[in-house]
Formats: sequence, C-alpha cells, structure tokens
Amino acid sequence: MLKTVYFNPLDAKYKSVRGAVRANESFELVIRFSRPINPHTVELTLVKEGESEVNYPLTQRETNDIDIFEFGTILTVTSAGLYFYNFVIHGDEGSYHVGSDGNLDALLGKGNKWQLTVTDPIYASPSWLNGGIMYQIMPDRFCNGFAVTGKKKETHSAKFPPTRLATKNGVVYRDDWGGIPEYRPTAEGKILNNDFFGGNLKGVIKKLSYLKSLGVACIYLNPIFEARSNHKYDTGNFLRVDSDFGTEDDLRQLIKSAGKKGMRIILDGVFSHTGDDSIYFNKYGKYDSEGAYQSKGSPYYDWFDFNKFPDEYKAWWGIDTLPQTNKNNKHYIEFIAGAEGVLTKWQRMGIGGWRLDVADELPDEFTDAVVKRVKAITPDALVLGEVWEDASNKMSYGIRRRYFGGKQYDSVSNYPFKADIINFVRTGDGVRLANTVSHIVNNYPKTVLDNLMNVLGTHDTARVLTVLGNPNGSTESREDRAKSKVKDLDNAINKVKLAAALQYFLPGIPCVYYGDEAGMQGYEDPFNRKCYPWETPTAKWDKRLKKLLTWYRTLGRVRKANADILATGDYQLVEAEEGIFAFEREQCDERITVIVNVRSKSYEYAIAGGPLDLVTKKPYTGLVPACGCVILRKI
Repeated sequence: MLKTVYFNPLDAKYKSVRGAVRANESFELVIRFSRPINPHTVELTLVKEGESEVNYPLTQRETNDIDIFEFGTILTVTSAGLYFYNFVIHGDEGSYHVGSDGNLDALLGKGNKWQLTVTDPIYASPSWLNGGIMYQIMPDRFCNGFAVTGKKKETHSAKFPPTRLATKNGVVYRDDWGGIPEYRPTAEGKILNNDFFGGNLKGVIKKLSYLKSLGVACIYLNPIFEARSNHKYDTGNFLRVDSDFGTEDDLRQLIKSAGKKGMRIILDGVFSHTGDDSIYFNKYGKYDSEGAYQSKGSPYYDWFDFNKFPDEYKAWWGIDTLPQTNKNNKHYIEFIAGAEGVLTKWQRMGIGGWRLDVADELPDEFTDAVVKRVKAITPDALVLGEVWEDASNKMSYGIRRRYFGGKQYDSVSNYPFKADIINFVRTGDGVRLANTVSHIVNNYPKTVLDNLMNVLGTHDTARVLTVLGNPNGSTESREDRAKSKVKDLDNAINKVKLAAALQYFLPGIPCVYYGDEAGMQGYEDPFNRKCYPWETPTAKWDKRLKKLLTWYRTLGRVRKANADILATGDYQLVEAEEGIFAFEREQCDERITVIVNVRSKSYEYAIAGGPLDLVTKKPYTGLVPACGCVILRKI
C-alpha cells in the first residue's frame, strides 16, 4: 500500500512538543494525508490508561496542494499519567483508523496507538550533569589508597586501614591485585563474595586527577555502607561507612576533593533489602542489638515479613542472605527518609544524589518519600532509578509505575540504548537502534532524556569488550569463563570505540563502568568485577589498550567542548540502514552530526559547509572510514 498518511510525533510539524508533555501544557497535533482518502471529518482518539476514550474533532487547515489534506487540534491534558492516541478519518468509503506500526510510523488500518506521557513536575531537574560524564566505581576493585607509589609505578598490596569492626570475620584479604575474584561456591553451594583486594575511598581520592582527565563530572559509587560482602549490596548498617573502604572522614574528604575538581559523588541506595548479617536482622548475633531474626520484640521486626518465625522469611529473589524489607512500613520509611534518617545524614555531608537500586521493588509511597527528603535538603540533587526497560510504561508486580509523574526520578539507567548499541555494532542493524532511540525520545520527558544514565556495561553485566569480542557468548564452565580472553583484541577494541561514540553522543549522560576505558575483560559477576589494571612493576598495559584509553579521553574532550549542544540538544535521526547509523544533535542553529559505519568499506556522506571532524580536528573529507566514525560540527 502506498503511504498516504503523514504523522511523526518526533517532528514538530506534527506534534509541537516532542516527548512527554506537562499537565496543563498546550500542544498541537497535526495529521496529513493524500488522496484517494476523501475525508468528511477527522477525530483524535485519546485514552488515559484505565479510563474511557475521549474523541476530539480536528479542524481542517488549508494547504498548498489540493491533493493533501491537513487536520489539527490544540490539546491540553490536565492530569499526569500514561495516555495513548490514534486518529480516525471518516470518509466516503467508511472510517479509516490511523495508528503506529510499532515503530512510530503512521499507517492506515493499524491498531497500535502512540504513547503520550504526561508529567506534572514538582522539582526542578538538576542541570549540573547535563553534557557531563558519569563514572561507576566498585570501591574494593578500583584503587588502594594505601598502595606504595614510586616515580612512575604503583605497587598494590593488601595493606588496609588498621581499624576493623569486630563483627568482621571469615574474610579473605588478598595480596594479588588484579587476580581473579573468587567464584567457586562453598560445599553448601553458596558464593560468599568474601574476598577483598583493598580498594577504598582513599584510592578514589588518589585517582581524581585521572577521572578528571576522562571528563568525569559525577562519580557513582557502588554501596559503601557497612556490609559483610565485597560488593556491599547486603547492607549491615546504613549509618556507617564500611571500614573496608575507610571512614566518614574519608568520605568527606572525597566529596570535598572531588568538588574542587568539578565532580560530585552519588551513592548507591540499596533499600529493598538488607543483609541477614546486619544490625537490623542480626541472624548470627554479631551485633549488639536485638535483630528481627532474634525476637518479635525487636524494633526492627516489622521491617521484615516472616512466613514462619524465625527461619522462613521473604528474601530478595529468594536469596536467604538478603532478607527483604517491608517498604510500606511507616517506621522503615521514616528511618530511611525521615527528617533525621539515613538520607538526611549522607545528604547533609554534601553528596550529589543517589542511584536507587532495583527501583521496580520500591513502592510509590516509599519512592515519593525518598525523593522528597533528598530534594528538601539538596534541591539540585540527582535521583536515578535502576530500571532495565522503558521506564515510562514500566509494569512492576502488576502495577504501572509512575516514575516520571513528577514526584519521583530525575532519570533512570538506560539499558534499552545499551542493548541496541551493542547489537548495531555487532550486526549492523541500524533500524532496530533507530526505533529504540525514537521510542525513548517519544516516551520520556525531555529533562529525563537529558540525564539518562547511558551504560555499555555495569557490575551486573559482562564487560563490553568481552561482549563485543566474544559475540557468540560462552557456554563454558565457570573455570573456563574465569580465564576467558578476547582472541581478536584489535577488532574488539575497535567495536568498543564505535559503541562508545554512540554512548557519548546520543541523548543522555555516558556512564563508564570503571575499567571499560582501559579494556578490562570478563563475563558476568564476579569476572566483570576485577581490579582496575593500574600499571605495576610486574604488569604493563598493552599498547592497544592505551589507545583505547586515549579514545575515551578524546570523547570526553569533545563532549565537554561541545556541551552547549550536547547538554540539552535535540536528537534527529539522519540515516539508519544496514551498517550505518547517523544522527544529529541540535541546539538553536548549532548542530553536531555523528555517523557510525560498521561496514567493511568506507561510506560516502556529503555535508555542505565544510564541517570539522572534532576527533581529528581536520576538515571532513566526505568519507566515513570502514569500521569507523566521524563526529562533525560546522565551525
């Protein structure tokens, strides 16, 4: 069928406000179509989820072409929520339904509706990260601040701060910085996560100049509160910095020192569960407190849900070392988000905000309270939610989430981009990536889009170099996976470079998982959680990995120099086909064009005006190299 209908919600000619709209904000919707359709009337059908449809008549407008019909309306939606819409054309031969084909394109006879997200923001969105870079650190594996430093090299050892909590036992302190993390289960089948390599907050302070060289504006720390494990997602005490990582004074110094270099610190808020070895649950009696496991009279008893006291209780994903908290419990909400609660303590210390772990499992009332408390103390704090899907229409435990309704997240982790950036670099499927980006741009509020946490890898996923270097994955044993290395390193590094270019210049904030810029390898946990490979007298970087690090620094330089566009600039798709993905970021009359070519031959693309290649700092020749990219701006 010839395309006779024209509507694109990402084009201002058809929808005057791109993406989500605000409650009580007027915006225009316009649909155009050509003969043989001969309309009598045209209607917009709009439905708020859970409510009845409402039909709005559209007004016909004059056009310069007698064969083109144009109808439009000014619409104002008064309440926040998730809406869906399509058009109905009533003509001589009956009614035509116009909806999306699933890729936002308008087609006759399609039942799919376009999504309209309506938000009612009550907090100003933070702007300090716009155009910046985020860097994720697992403290135990990044840098040991007590390491001995020579003129050019560092020797990392298991030298730890002298003070340790008496509750710590059964811990393995390793002296082989860079070794393979322990992955073998115990005789009972449990992975203990009890081996420590010595990274700490002093180590982060020590490497602030390095992070500055990457262009980092925000350091996201995986959990730092007292806990038994090396990853610290099994919180033992929300009110104490874990002694494995240092002291509260170390955290204050980190915040202060980072601030002097223009960087802020955000912490990982893990509130959906605690550790069983915690002051609140105290399953093993290691704390001088009456934990929920020990007594129904414990002040913490109603924070947890017992099926049969004390040994049967709800646990996060059924993992009995992680008893699940009752996030609807008033006392627990007050403890976390109250005037003198957990958030207040750390926010007053000067942190820049929070990344909330497993946001799906935090009820709306709890999330509202968390965000309200953080914003009351630091109005421009950043609050991010960990969400793996499209967060605008996320269903969780049978409930549609309202992350972007106005009382919750400034933004979320952006796994949809991650999946399809990697897929494009591996397979050349530019159409799939274009569709994913278009859906996110259409569904998200602009402020959320600008602050998206764009990842290529995290502590929960395999290293991006491993993914791109071993495209078929691995079905090997854990022993083999522990020793697995990328075989064609040059090819894998080049793919990472192309993926990073997309990560850095698509809408949002690139978040680099520590060591990805240095070519670290590894499958999922714990192999993706090795120590950062700082040069030591016995270990030297491969020159190819140094070039990868240079690439990341170059991307950081280009991003910072063009923050005027990248901070809030609009996204516009230019080309998406097999092996080619090109887009623009535009702010006012200024524009950056990014073209990524994963084909094995060069790609010719002409741009008038002689733009400058921001990477090479040379005039653009009109060719994008094979398996390469260009980042262009008219100067």
